Amino acid sequence: MTVPKPGPPPRPADPRPIESQFGDPRAAVDSALAGLVGLAERPLAEHVEAFERVHTALSDALAAGTSGVS
Repeated sequence: MTVPKPGPPPRPADPRPIESQFGDPRAAVDSALAGLVGLAERPLAEHVEAFERVHTALSDALAAGTSGVS
């Protein structure tokens, strides 16, 4: 049996509003999805936390981008 390598530590959440972090909600979506890069190589135990971070970031981008994104 092999022991999986630990993945990178989670990034701390940015306390600024999503608009000031990215300006364009589409950039926020791209940034959120980048959190899934390399997930297949990380231990399964880290997947839930990664998906939760991405879900939160996508929800924030959706809330910020409901006006003005076509």
